[in-house]
Order: sequence, then structure tokens, then C-alpha cells
Amino acid sequence: MFGKVINALAFQAGWLACVLGGTPWALPTATVIVTCHLLWLSKPGEWRWLVGFTMLGAGVDGTLTLLGGLRFADASGLPLWLWLLWPLFATTLHHSLAWLWSHPRLAMLGGALGGPSSYLGGARLADVELAPWAVVVQAVLWGSLCGWLALRTVIYRDRP
Repeated sequence: MFGKVINALAFQAGWLACVLGGTPWALPTATVIVTCHLLWLSKPGEWRWLVGFTMLGAGVDGTLTLLGGLRFADASGLPLWLWLLWPLFATTLHHSLAWLWSHPRLAMLGGALGGPSSYLGGARLADVELAPWAVVVQAVLWGSLCGWLALRTVIYRDRP
């Protein structure tokens, strides 16, 4: 239980460092959090989830940026701090969010509401313009992603 609380708090600290501090704060903070996670909390092979989510995030946020859904006041292209949010989120999958995956409908609802809410809050704090259509796209993406994670967990858990 203690590890799950530390995991959730570390993610929140990383999120704030990324969104409020930009890349100068995000890079060292995310590096420390992910390294400590891999050393002390991670399960065998969990590093693959962190790499996979980093790549997924680059694709999702990069596409949204290219389509004009995300506009950054002080950068051209996708800033590093935004990429770093994805491996930070991935650290929660098998730990502080693990309880959610046994409830597929709740996971979908949580993703559909939580993902866009995180982007809306982050956009306001980081001076990022977020197109209204991008919020809808994110609700569908995050709801689908969290639903897939939950269904994947249920399917693998129910195997003989």
C-alpha cells in the first residue's frame, strides 16, 4: 500500500514539474522518478511499458500538434516536458492505478474524463492552447486506452 501511495505522489510531483517547470524542471525530475521507480517499485519487464507509453505519447501528442489541436506559445513542435508525462503516467499502471483495471467500465469513464481534464489543466498552467475538438479526441483516446488496459487485465487474469 505504501508503494502505491508513493507511486501516486511521485506521478503528481512529476506532472507538476513538467507542466509548471517546463523542460528544465521536467527532465531531471522525470529522470529521478522513473529511475527510482525502476529500481524500487517496478515489476520485471515493466520498463517496456514506460518505453511503449513514451512512444505512444509522442505519436498522440505529435499528431495533435501537427493537426493544430495543441499550440505551444514558446516552442515549435512538441516540447520534451510533454513527452515526459507519458512514461510518468506509465509508472502508475501496475501500481497506484492497478485497482482500476479490474473495472473496465470505470476505467473507460476514468480515462474519458481524466485524460482530457489533465490536458485542460496542464494547458492552462503551461500556456498551451488546446483546440476544443482535441479535448473530444482525447476523451475518446483515453477512454479507449484505459478500457483496453482494463479488458487486457480481465482477459489475462481469467486465463487458466
